[in-house]
Amino acid sequence: MKASPEVYLARAGGDGEDEAYALDNGVAIIGFNEYPSLASAKDYEAVLALVKATKPNLKPRAAGNYAGQLWAFAVAMQPGDLVVLPRKLTSQVALGRVTGPYQYQQVGSTKRHVRAVEWVRPDVPRSVFGQDLLHSFGAFMTVCNIQRNDAEARVAAVLAGKPDPGFVPAPGKPPKPDSDGEADAAAQGHDLTLAANDQIVAHIQSRFHGHALAKLVNAVLEADGWSTKLSPPGPDGGIDIFAGRGPFGLDAPRLCVQVKSQNSPADVTVYRTLQGAMQSYKAEQGLLVCWGGFNKVVLNEARQGHFTVRLWESRDLVEAIYRTYEKLPAEIQAELPLKRVWMLVQEGDDA
Repeated sequence: MKASPEVYLARAGGDGEDEAYALDNGVAIIGFNEYPSLASAKDYEAVLALVKATKPNLKPRAAGNYAGQLWAFAVAMQPGDLVVLPRKLTSQVALGRVTGPYQYQQVGSTKRHVRAVEWVRPDVPRSVFGQDLLHSFGAFMTVCNIQRNDAEARVAAVLAGKPDPGFVPAPGKPPKPDSDGEADAAAQGHDLTLAANDQIVAHIQSRFHGHALAKLVNAVLEADGWSTKLSPPGPDGGIDIFAGRGPFGLDAPRLCVQVKSQNSPADVTVYRTLQGAMQSYKAEQGLLVCWGGFNKVVLNEARQGHFTVRLWESRDLVEAIYRTYEKLPAEIQAELPLKRVWMLVQEGDDA
């Protein structure tokens, strides 16, 4: 095990299709399904030879790119290193520690490239990390080594349950250059939509905390056609917003809303409290908004209440803001100035 662990980005499918398998089975799992076992490859040159033998028509740059990612996953990554899995199905990042060697393992009907990983914190909100680290996490690469801006120490701190300490350059010390993997990632570009969303999330987090977040959710619901009553600051009995249809908000469906601005996943107690309040107020529907998302227990239990309770994390609220932005009050738009931008979608390289 290395004295100083390195940090590796390892995705679980372009659309998060392997996310649940990875977290449930304690592995990092990547694509590149067309390539056979890498167990015999001991260095980059051996991996490159395997890539060229499997796909002889690949252009040299593409072959080098694929070989670099496969080498990082199968050879360079060592037990004790840290793994970052930016989750596609939620606004969270899974953090883990490599616990075993590379394996070419049977998963379903196919063989897959995997590494044993202890997922110590599978549900860290993206908003915990600084924008520079989120930028590195957003590279269009399946695997790469992340080194810039004290990434190792900062990811280790978050893994231990502490906040991201941020990057403070030492006086007179130049910034650490990109690693080869990060340089390749930068050349391929980043997910600009995700980067823009992260900036908006950070802005909302700085401007709309506590009761202010409930006011923002209330404004979104009103813009969406609900007639609402916002509870004042302070104890709210488990309900921040009452909402209904019709001019007086008396028409069905009646909605109870609880808003949590905490930057950590909500536990199942919050979910059950909302369900109890819905019964007390005879509301047919509920909305639970938690800025930091939800832990696995909440997500599993919420499946049973799919047709009565909706869960919103930061990403869901931002999407609702996009949908209703032009109808939001002028003071909200002034606090959250947004502009719609159209751009050409580039093909990703998330193998």
